[in-house]
Amino acid sequence: QQLCLGRRAAYFLAAQVRDKDNLRAFRKVLEEALGDPLIGSIEFPDWTAALSFAAERAGSERLVLVLDEFPYLCEANPGLPSLIQRFWDLRGKRSSLMLVLCGSQVSFMEKEVLAERSPLFGRRTGQRRLEPLAPSESLGFFRTWKREVALLAYGIVGGMPAYLGRFDERVTLEENLLREMLRPEGYLFDEVHYLLHTELTNPSTYNSILAAVARGAERVGDVALAVGVDSPTANKYLHVLRELRLVAREVPLTDPDPLRSRRGVYRIADRFVAFHFRHVQPHISLIEAGRGARVLEEFIRPDFPRLAEEARGELLLERLRHDAAELVGEEIAEVGRHSGLAVRALARTVSGRGVAVLAAEASGPAVEKELEELRPALGTGLVQLVATRARRRGGAEPAADAALTRAAV
Repeated sequence: QQLCLGRRAAYFLAAQVRDKDNLRAFRKVLEEALGDPLIGSIEFPDWTAALSFAAERAGSERLVLVLDEFPYLCEANPGLPSLIQRFWDLRGKRSSLMLVLCGSQVSFMEKEVLAERSPLFGRRTGQRRLEPLAPSESLGFFRTWKREVALLAYGIVGGMPAYLGRFDERVTLEENLLREMLRPEGYLFDEVHYLLHTELTNPSTYNSILAAVARGAERVGDVALAVGVDSPTANKYLHVLRELRLVAREVPLTDPDPLRSRRGVYRIADRFVAFHFRHVQPHISLIEAGRGARVLEEFIRPDFPRLAEEARGELLLERLRHDAAELVGEEIAEVGRHSGLAVRALARTVSGRGVAVLAAEASGPAVEKELEELRPALGTGLVQLVATRARRRGGAEPAADAALTRAAV
């Protein structure tokens, strides 16, 4: 919709209805976009006719045509990608039409639109996968809350704007949790269930694998043992979850051969999904019985410090990606977590120099000992940064997020 602002454009949001109903709705969108009431009297027999009409009416001036929730159109008409291929090859590419296909079903868009076996393969001008908001951007949803509370909220719902928007600043974080996640009627209570059913044909094993990773199973063997499958099977399911970016495999930056590393660990890549499998799914029966307040007090509130620390770690990695280049003097190529007592994160520059981020309170011989252990992997010219708590403007209270400074060596 933002793309259409200020442009000659038609934005069509498909629905899960019959093909002819979507065609009629599309006709109405064209009528309003082009300002021609006579279009309302036209009956499009199929999508080839509808798109050909749009291309003809575009004339010599660019017309942006957005088909949102494209997978819904293909549910009602599985041959639609082939129809669009033929239309584009014979007519569309020589017209002034810009055709934009969107969809929230990531697996469908990648396999049926972008993949090599798709009829539309090789015809796109470009593609963009919309990522969740970064931690610093997500905090902007909670400007009236204390920074620590806002960071905790991000640690729970992650960076999806639709989820962030469900939390109301006029009430407490706990009240939002009780309303949105810890009662069966809550908007976010069953969201992960719907997400997995949308993306996956048989989500039961994926549910078990996500639950195992959320509980702390980090390696393929641990996941396989927790779920009750063999390691090759677990690896296959983890591969699909990685493609959907629900799970990530992280290899330490200190590993000399990351492509063949056996030190990689798995984690839930989406904070909202991680929270669901840690705190909602294990207590479904209590929540269904109206005991959400008990779940909050007994299981979630004691975990607040860890949730906030994880969110703070992600914010630190964001700062490292975007702010460290100016301090280091060259661009950052990769970043990674580090679980040392003094060193909280690591990075490597485009030239291969290592960067270590120290906790502000770290000092003494233990710091140098930890850095010395990192130098064989990251080089003797290890750049040291310090993650300090920035002070709020006009007050003494430290902000929850870290600012990076160059360490005095």
